[in-house]
Amino acid sequence: MTSTDTHSAPAPTSAPTTVAMVTLGCARNEVDSEELAGRLEADGFLLVDDPADADTVVVNTCGFVEAAKKDSVDTLLSAADLKTTGRTRSVVAVGCLAERYGKDLAESLPEADAVLGFDDYPDIAARLRSIMAGEAHPAHTPQDRRRLLPISPVERAVSTAAVPGHASGPASLRRRLDGGPMAPLKLASGCDRRCSFCAIPAFRGSFVSRRPSDVVQEARWLATQDVRELFLVSENSTSYGKDLGDLRLLETLLPELTAIEGVERVRVSYLQPAETRPGLIEAIANTPGVAPYFDLSFQHASAGVLRRMRRFGDPDSFLGLLDRVRALAPEAGVRSNVIVGFPGETEDDLATLCDFLVAARMDVTGVFGYSDEDGTEAASYEGKLDEDEVRARAEHVTGLVEELNAQRAEERIGQVVHVLVESLEDGVAEGRGTHQGPEVDGTTTLEELPDGARIGDIVAALVVATDGVDLIARASGDDA
Repeated sequence: MTSTDTHSAPAPTSAPTTVAMVTLGCARNEVDSEELAGRLEADGFLLVDDPADADTVVVNTCGFVEAAKKDSVDTLLSAADLKTTGRTRSVVAVGCLAERYGKDLAESLPEADAVLGFDDYPDIAARLRSIMAGEAHPAHTPQDRRRLLPISPVERAVSTAAVPGHASGPASLRRRLDGGPMAPLKLASGCDRRCSFCAIPAFRGSFVSRRPSDVVQEARWLATQDVRELFLVSENSTSYGKDLGDLRLLETLLPELTAIEGVERVRVSYLQPAETRPGLIEAIANTPGVAPYFDLSFQHASAGVLRRMRRFGDPDSFLGLLDRVRALAPEAGVRSNVIVGFPGETEDDLATLCDFLVAARMDVTGVFGYSDEDGTEAASYEGKLDEDEVRARAEHVTGLVEELNAQRAEERIGQVVHVLVESLEDGVAEGRGTHQGPEVDGTTTLEELPDGARIGDIVAALVVATDGVDLIARASGDDA
């Protein structure tokens, strides 16, 4: 799993072409960027951190919601400005926004020199060289990527259909772009669910699991890169293994990952509540080295709203799931996301959601106001709330969860948390406790550190105060 496994660098007849990868969106995009970076470095490109120092800038865009799309476009425009003020000669869009909109994005954003789709990933180096040489590269025509593979997960597992760039595989090169002690590790790509508000399956494709041996191989390589926490990512981790004929594959994979020398913690992201089976709960809660952390995508609590979302559940079933989690791991971290203002959502539906959030006592809850997404079933629904009403409801729920999440953090005062140290500056360390996922769940600041503590250490610390969802802790002196 090094960036020199399959290619030789070109003869040093001239200075290498420099490239900067700019990554937006989720941890799955981070993995994609590192795989693109690995391919580029293996083909002779020199990776640089600052786009201003790059001959070509590759922006890995996000196409999830309107705010993310706007951020992606703004980032592309900022990179394009470097063509008049710096050394940059080309700017290329890749990622979900590029895959989703293709030619339309290229036509509306002429400042980008090319818009590449997932199918371009295996040949990314050749693509960039041709673009920098001034050759026109036609933007791809978006298509429903679910149609590129057999419908049946079992048939999919043995399919020889070539879908380049769809899922990570054993031949994927990877070059770390962030040297921190945590790294995302992709379990699968795509999604087979058909939530009425979500466009992701159409441009990410059907669910495809990576083979366990490939996941373990990459995990071992990450451990050699000083990674101490593996963050398992996918669109739906509870589906892992179903297309390989074993839906319990994640339960058997977890102890294999924690047994890798150098790996101290494994964290699972994105669990679909309706698919979260007792055996998986037990594996996450009780496997040594696995963070008792449950990223449960509830989205709402009203049974009626959930049905219109093409999802399943109600307050009783969701609270029962949380009870099973906490019976096995009382201090487990729990996070979720909810959508407010979905078409047809009544005041009673909103009250049901708020009552559930109060009862659920989650550590972090992300709140999204509903907006139509191109090509989704919900975009055609009647009963739309006006934007001001959606905004008001989202603000109301956001205020509630901020209070609830702060209260949950306060409940951890007096507890010992095990903090992965991610930054050290002037004797002050910051990191994340076992219940805190990367970037979205707050941090823990360590007031005192054991002598010789370094980035990548896991330090046992007593929580002494809070600041919203963030914790302030003092090293206890116990071994983590």
